[in-house]
Amino acid sequence: MDFELNDDQRAYREAARSFARRELAPYAAAWDANSEFPIATLRQAGEMGFCGLYIPEAQGGLGLSRLDATLIIEELAKGCTSTTAFLTIHNMVNGILAGYATDSVRETWLPSMIAGETLGSYCLTEPNAGSDAAALRTRARRDGDGDHDSYVIDGSKMFISGAGSTQLLIVMARTGTADSGAGDISAFAVPADTPGIGYGKAEEKMGWHSQPTRAISFDGVRVPANHRLGEEGEGFKIAMRALDGGRINIATCSVGTAQAALETAHRYLNEREQFGKPLASFQALQFKLADMATQLVAARQMVRLAASKLDRGDADATLYCAMAKRFATDQGFAICNEALQLHGGYGYLRDYPLERHVRDCRVHQILEGTNEIMRLVVARRLLDKDNLEVLS
Repeated sequence: MDFELNDDQRAYREAARSFARRELAPYAAAWDANSEFPIATLRQAGEMGFCGLYIPEAQGGLGLSRLDATLIIEELAKGCTSTTAFLTIHNMVNGILAGYATDSVRETWLPSMIAGETLGSYCLTEPNAGSDAAALRTRARRDGDGDHDSYVIDGSKMFISGAGSTQLLIVMARTGTADSGAGDISAFAVPADTPGIGYGKAEEKMGWHSQPTRAISFDGVRVPANHRLGEEGEGFKIAMRALDGGRINIATCSVGTAQAALETAHRYLNEREQFGKPLASFQALQFKLADMATQLVAARQMVRLAASKLDRGDADATLYCAMAKRFATDQGFAICNEALQLHGGYGYLRDYPLERHVRDCRVHQILEGTNEIMRLVVARRLLDKDNLEVLS
């Protein structure tokens, strides 16, 4: 197994690193303090191709593998965790459009979405359906036929990133008659300004301040039948396939943020003096730094392994994505927290980025499936096996 990056991968990483240093890092603290959604910067990211990372080149994207995409996402997250996390959600929306939309919907929306001129939100979670996403209650009722064939959507969604500031919603809704289960859920591309859609207040969150989060209500929202993505009843499978990639993406955001926190702590230990010596000369702090670096490299390699499994269509890709998401988000938060501790009281001040890194990384252990659910996914997959060769 070759762990070295090739020339193309190094070029992707350097392009993302340059963009993050120029367009993200200098403004991240202000976006956080002012709860500012940096739409102009997202459009600049689109110009760089960062809104179509794994969309096929034939459809206008970069056509990257999931592994190559992690190199870009990690560098962007070092600049601004929250903005990068939204970019990964937008990329997930674009991936669903590219793979499942009808030609007319794809041609209408995908070019501007890849360019970052229009933005998308992913609408799965509901007030009473979080970890148990298959229990969602939003319904889409078929109405009419022929040229007037459409669906009417009623229900609500919760914790939707970008809601109220995006132009397209990918909505999961129940199209069958069952009250629970995954088999009668379908996916729809819904223009965000369709009559009957309402947006709640911007949630006041612990972190992720550079992107708005709102509830969305659907009251008799009518969409043409050709806005359905895939076949009826295929929505939950679409959602779960997207979440495999989403879990890698959010794990990568944690790795990038942890790298930024480690670099900040490394500089501080060499600059700060106590008892007449640099902090870096104290063995207890050296050991902390060593542990943080080891945890970071382990998390990064696990994420890249999971991405390579997904790229190859490995039968156990879901298992590895769940393991990587759990491990990398736990370790990413722990590294940021340790970096704050190494700064002492200064780490608690907004003059330094550590408290923002801690706040922004905390939610990664919750979204795209909580880490408790990730453990459940891993355990069930392992117990379904006759042996554990899958881990070798």
